[in-house]
Amino acid sequence: MEIDKDLILNFLKDRGRQDEATKAAEQLPDKVDTERDSGLLSQLGIDTAELLGKLPGGLGDKIGGLLGDK
Repeated sequence: MEIDKDLILNFLKDRGRQDEATKAAEQLPDKVDTERDSGLLSQLGIDTAELLGKLPGGLGDKIGGLLGDK
């Protein structure tokens, strides 16, 4: 799934993870593909399932369920 980098940055900032947000801003492409960029997301300490579960509009909840939320 493709996500705007800004959504990921806001996700991190909302959790008080400013250092990771700064690194993500420098390292992530403008459009992040959660499959293609999974390694980089992991290095930044981003749980893809949690991220997708927090997407606006309820889409994340549906996708998160498919990914087997913890």
